[in-house]
Amino acid sequence: MNKIILNYIIKNFLKSFFIIMIVFFCFGIILNLFEEIEFFKSLNVNFFTPLVLTSMIVPGIIIQSLPFIIFISSMWFMLKIRNNKDLLILKVYGYSNLKIFFILATTSFILGWLVLVLVSPITSSLTKFYEKTKSNYSKETNHLISFNKNGIWIKESLNNSQRIISAHKLNNYDLINVTIFHLDSEYQLIEKISSERVNIKDFDWEIDQARVFKFEDNIFKSKEITNLKIKSVYNYDKITNLFKNFETISFLDLTLRYNKLISNGYNGLFLKQTLNTHLSLPFLLLLMTGIAAILTMHTLKDSNNLTYIILGLIVVVVVFYFKDLSLALGKTARISMTLSIWAPVIILSFFSFIGILQINEK
Repeated sequence: MNKIILNYIIKNFLKSFFIIMIVFFCFGIILNLFEEIEFFKSLNVNFFTPLVLTSMIVPGIIIQSLPFIIFISSMWFMLKIRNNKDLLILKVYGYSNLKIFFILATTSFILGWLVLVLVSPITSSLTKFYEKTKSNYSKETNHLISFNKNGIWIKESLNNSQRIISAHKLNNYDLINVTIFHLDSEYQLIEKISSERVNIKDFDWEIDQARVFKFEDNIFKSKEITNLKIKSVYNYDKITNLFKNFETISFLDLTLRYNKLISNGYNGLFLKQTLNTHLSLPFLLLLMTGIAAILTMHTLKDSNNLTYIILGLIVVVVVFYFKDLSLALGKTARISMTLSIWAPVIILSFFSFIGILQINEK
């Protein structure tokens, strides 16, 4: 009997979860499709291009929304079993509020890890393809930046000329082992600059011990300049901000290739933020299930579901605001980045612990 009841709870909870997730997915498709159509309206593409791109970006958005999806799913499931008297029947068979909560919370926690290990690599690949495909249609392709296994590549459009920069890696504010090519409008080489270190903290790049190769009288001559400056449309912050989309980096990439990502020039603070955000997901799902249980399982009486819908929306807004506030404190160095990500989890844990103990007495 216990196995049948356990299967009933988990099966119906997962059913509620997948229904809510499908609803979120459909809304995401509809809302994002309008944005993609607006982007492509002046380009010669068929309707399937924005539709395909939308279907690639929405799964990543769904993962970001999982804490709120699990919260709504939990509230829906618990209200349903309470209003149809199944909760009362479960209590007759010895299933207390605490035991039901632990079953649902454990399911949510396992779901979180399954998403990180199995789904995250797929959604990150889809997001990478989305960004790469969309950049091909971007009106700003005169300025491009690419991180790959060969290092960093930057393309800039100047007045009637082009600049192409390659570097081995990004180390703090410095590009390491840099080669800069200046090309004319016909893509003929004007000059080449090489240096072991280029400081890109500001838009005025400082090139240390630059070696400049330039055509003079049809002869390729070289000279050394101790301190050379060139003006760029990029600086350190602008370059690193282009790659601060944690949806493009899966949990497995972070855990298995963390040092490799650092050596490729990814910002260490950003990678730490992304890793901790991923790790906190299963715990957030567990805690959001706990909050839903506190709000819905304090009584066996039927109630107006509209009240719980409004209350649930308020809780979602408060949690979302607190997460953003905590992250802002971390980014401004008021608190450590790790603490800023885990602070909502810690505070929700205290709130859930007290609330769960209270509903267990009901």
